[in-house]
Amino acid sequence: MQDTIVSTRYWHRLEDGRLQCDLCPRHCHLREGQRGLCYVRQRLDDEIKLVSYGRSSGFCVDPIEKKPLNHYFPGSSVLSFGTAGCNLACKFCQNWDMSKSREMDTLADAASPHKLARVAAELSCLSVAFTYNDPVIFHEYAIDVAAACRENDINTVAVTAGYIDPEPRIEFFAAMDAANVDLKAFTDRFYHKVCGGHLSPVLETLEYIKHETSCWLELTTLLIPGENDSDEELQQMTNWVVEKLGPDVPMHFTAFHPDWKMLDIKSTPLATLTRARNIALENGVNYAYTGNVHDNKGSSTWCHSCGELLIERDWYVLGHWGLDAQAGCANCGEPLPGHFLDKPGQFGAQRIPVYLNRYSGE
Repeated sequence: MQDTIVSTRYWHRLEDGRLQCDLCPRHCHLREGQRGLCYVRQRLDDEIKLVSYGRSSGFCVDPIEKKPLNHYFPGSSVLSFGTAGCNLACKFCQNWDMSKSREMDTLADAASPHKLARVAAELSCLSVAFTYNDPVIFHEYAIDVAAACRENDINTVAVTAGYIDPEPRIEFFAAMDAANVDLKAFTDRFYHKVCGGHLSPVLETLEYIKHETSCWLELTTLLIPGENDSDEELQQMTNWVVEKLGPDVPMHFTAFHPDWKMLDIKSTPLATLTRARNIALENGVNYAYTGNVHDNKGSSTWCHSCGELLIERDWYVLGHWGLDAQAGCANCGEPLPGHFLDKPGQFGAQRIPVYLNRYSGE
């Protein structure tokens, strides 16, 4: 197994002797021994190092729809994992036990990139997903895993907030086959107040992925009552998506439940998600979904041209398959953007924990 501490490239020295991390827009300024807000990038031996390389907070085989990705090999399985730490400070974080962890003991499992790729292949997973916390903070490890996966014909998926600087962004998304980016809101007020960040770098990342890479892109917005769910904000967001990214980028509107530091806000009602989906569709988004709720209509894929049902979903279980052999609508022939197998996968709603120490070799 490789060392869990590795050198990084995205930093520079300031006039006062501190080192500035240039991985994400936070630009943490570090003295010897100090860690960035993400907690896994630390100044050691007069350079900034990643101290969590090859270590994970756990592995699990999930349905790809759970990421959520609805246009990326529907019904297939994905080997999911994350690490400790995060470079945002979202008060509503629903994986806070991992993303907000300051204990390296959280990283119980270890695996080299080649072992991860080999185990994914042995488990018949079509993809490996970097999820639970943001993979941009373990940039070097994620890219090495992606390279090993490509050698084994395994796809890689980034579930990310897109909070990354322009130079490392190029290398990161060149390594990814698909990404679900969490567009947390459409106001800088929300990003600053609730997440400790800013909106504009995320929008820049979205435009970069869509127009400068071959990485398949879907968006997710967790709607929090009274915070980011107004008609005005949803109108602005969905209009921006159509204008800047195009109408075929799928949007997922998902339900908030009280967690972490926002326990006083009620769960998002289905009516709010349906309203957001309808606004998106009215503004020209061709594929809008509801999530974290049981809503067959809102979670299924419909032909934007003729209105026929293309992919029926009951939570993560697929039903009716209305695609032809060319991944177009079987009724009118309209192509469905995305990546699809000849027939739907049948992984369903399973969730299978994986213990990598049971697999031999590195």
